[in-house]
Amino acid sequence: MRRIRRLVHLVLFCPFSKGLQGRLPGIKVKYLLVVWLGIFVGSWVAYMHYSSYSELCRGHVCRMIICDQYKKGIISGSTCKDLCEERGLLFQHCLSSSPSQQVYRGLWRDREVIIKCGIGEALRADSHPDSVPRRDVVLFDKPTRGTSMDEFKEMLLNFLKSKLGDQPSLPALVSRIITMADVNHDKKVSLAEAKSIWALLQLNEFLLMFSLHEKEHTAKLLGHCGDLYVTEKIPHTSLYGVDVPPFLQSLLPSLAHQLIHQWFAPAWPRRAKIAIGLLEFVEEIFHGTYGSFYICESSLRNVGYNDKYDFKMVNLRKVATEMTIRGFLKGRHCEQNGDCTYGQDCTATCDKLLKQCKSDMVQPNLAKVCGLLQDYLLYGAPLELKEELQKQLRTCMTLSGLASQMEVHHSLVLNNLKTLLWKKISNTKYS
Repeated sequence: MRRIRRLVHLVLFCPFSKGLQGRLPGIKVKYLLVVWLGIFVGSWVAYMHYSSYSELCRGHVCRMIICDQYKKGIISGSTCKDLCEERGLLFQHCLSSSPSQQVYRGLWRDREVIIKCGIGEALRADSHPDSVPRRDVVLFDKPTRGTSMDEFKEMLLNFLKSKLGDQPSLPALVSRIITMADVNHDKKVSLAEAKSIWALLQLNEFLLMFSLHEKEHTAKLLGHCGDLYVTEKIPHTSLYGVDVPPFLQSLLPSLAHQLIHQWFAPAWPRRAKIAIGLLEFVEEIFHGTYGSFYICESSLRNVGYNDKYDFKMVNLRKVATEMTIRGFLKGRHCEQNGDCTYGQDCTATCDKLLKQCKSDMVQPNLAKVCGLLQDYLLYGAPLELKEELQKQLRTCMTLSGLASQMEVHHSLVLNNLKTLLWKKISNTKYS
């Protein structure tokens, strides 16, 4: 105890002792106080960050729940055996930002992957986070025993219509879902296989990933078990190649953020290639094969790129279908446009006479993306291009209203911007 008291005394009071001041006359007590306070604040921030780790990162709970249902024969999937029997699917670094949405970097058959698992339903079903709740009751409840194959297909078709709209392409999508559900490739779908694929389709990100499977700008789906799914790893999860950790963002001034981004950003021609990919993604989700989609959080943390500098959408949870947003806005009371906001920035207009939200978006996807690309593309841009690039980006950011009502103008602005960037990098090593 004496040694501990002496150590505490040295840590707290030694910086202010006269002996130290005598040896270092140039150092004032107030500067030492600032340093000591800095160390204290830094330690507190680190403690708060890591103390939340056990709250956010519950991969063991996710594995326990999924494997319990798998062993009972309630669910199925292409990764179940590796996850629950052979330990071939390993959880590694935790990336979760919410306790109910578990996200991990992992390893599957010697390949780096991303593992995603939602445990919100399970935790609501049982207050003890380490116990095994009856998740089959709250999530894996459909379809029921006795459902025929034709009934299941009809069930899937009606569900997709409610989420994506009555698109002529939906029957083909149903066929793809059935193929994916048939894990053992026996040309049949068992009850466990049907329950698993149905639970997955309730997840917005999975539904969008599946709907946009033909597009090269979304992560590839590699496998699933129940409602746990595995995707390819996207190496760079920010347009700038690196992002400031959330627990430091509030502590650093905006200028420090800007300097960090500029320091780690790829070379300008590579940024131009990534930007072209992002613009192509906007084009793909505008009146696409399975309807229209809206980006409802235009953030650097939701977009990234691979090692070849091809754009990849990192987080599809922030993208919504047109039907989802229309359902949210229908009959919604409002006083101003801000009351008609889905997600972070999918804002519609408010009819101030009727006090109800309309379905017209204030800002289309393209305008949001151009706002995201402005600093990204103008920093370090070639001098002969900078003025025209700035002009086109400014025009793009002023777009407003439903894109469907200004389709020609929307396409013209998008194509002009893509052409300007592509001319500069075509026939070079960056293309």
